[in-house]
Amino acid sequence: MRINRRAFAAAAVIAVVLPLSACGGASDTGSSDASGKVEGRITFQTWNLQANFKDYFNGLIADFEKQHPGTDVKWVDRPAEGYADKISADAAGGTLPDVVNVSPDLVAPLAKAGLALDLDKAASQYRKEYLEGAWQSHRIPGMEGTFAFPWYLNTGPLFYNKRLLTEAGLDAAQPPKTYDQVFAAGLQLAQKSKGKIATLANVPTIEDFGRYDVPLMNKEGTGFAFNDAKGVELLTKYKELYDAKALDPQALTATPESAGHKFLTESVAMNPGSALDLGNFKKQAPGLYKNIGITDQVSSTGHANMYVMGVMVNSRSQQKPAAVAFAHFVTDATRQMEFAKKVAIFPSTAGSLDDPYFTKEDGSDETRVRVAAAKSLKTAVNYTPVLFSEQMKTELRNAVARALQGKESPEEALDNAVKACDRLLQQS
Repeated sequence: MRINRRAFAAAAVIAVVLPLSACGGASDTGSSDASGKVEGRITFQTWNLQANFKDYFNGLIADFEKQHPGTDVKWVDRPAEGYADKISADAAGGTLPDVVNVSPDLVAPLAKAGLALDLDKAASQYRKEYLEGAWQSHRIPGMEGTFAFPWYLNTGPLFYNKRLLTEAGLDAAQPPKTYDQVFAAGLQLAQKSKGKIATLANVPTIEDFGRYDVPLMNKEGTGFAFNDAKGVELLTKYKELYDAKALDPQALTATPESAGHKFLTESVAMNPGSALDLGNFKKQAPGLYKNIGITDQVSSTGHANMYVMGVMVNSRSQQKPAAVAFAHFVTDATRQMEFAKKVAIFPSTAGSLDDPYFTKEDGSDETRVRVAAAKSLKTAVNYTPVLFSEQMKTELRNAVARALQGKESPEEALDNAVKACDRLLQQS
């Protein structure tokens, strides 16, 4: 059950394969000492934010420079397309900015190359200011340290069609909360509708394996482990749904947009989404809208999935005190709350999600979803391994398709996916 990420402020990116030989080994990290006077010129790079938030960031930079006389922050914004390649090229060429907007998958190769400052050593005094799950999201398996300040978060609740659940004899006031409950409800929906109503419109992703409590990697971070008995069990359950027509027939090629359309036309009973989707339902499908239920993401661990952005400090910055101070300034509670009120994202700072903005509804669609999502984020986890690249996601998706179509057993499909992902991991 994949979360629709259209509300996320930055676009998804391709995986980075950083040329480590051009950047030095992992031990070549530069000093982790960020003490000293906050002064000098630093460069701050963001990712596809200038077009919509120019005034916000210009104001933020002006406030920082006022608080720290003698500093000068140069802001550079890069387009989403090619952002990963640009970071890789800068890293290889020694031109990586002092402070960089990253996602966990982008920070991983930089940390391995010794270019991401370890904040557990350089800025541990700030750790308590952030949600623990968010702080941990920029840790790299097999390495000691945390390599970026957590910035903004996102997640999404699960929408469900109360009418379809009721017609199948299910209690719409008590929607499924765990995967086992989803599987049972799905089979009942398919049976009652004679295969006309599917429960879901998409196949499991790595996040689903995580929320099903499948170990995704070994403890050393050197290989993947989602082919264990628990992983095989999850894929076997999805195969049962697929065979019973409880998964939409086009699930194997579904996108978030196509899955949303299936839900809009009431041929699918459940779908993850955002406030943008809820407003769209109200406009395009008023019959569906009046029967919309909103609940937490399905999880067998008790924790929802979070998407997280971060702000990394270049370990080789010549102005480390200023770079660390600015990265913290961008991501502190005050600035994150200001940013969250300009775009549909959530702060990663401790206590911020208790603000009335995230706890009190006003009857609007936007606040209904915002309150539900904020509640789940307090204990959410970034399940996608930071080392799990886009190529690896494709390998898993293809393996899932082979299993659902009966071309391979769930066990064989996952074994092959793990082997392929391990090969890619060794090549990175």
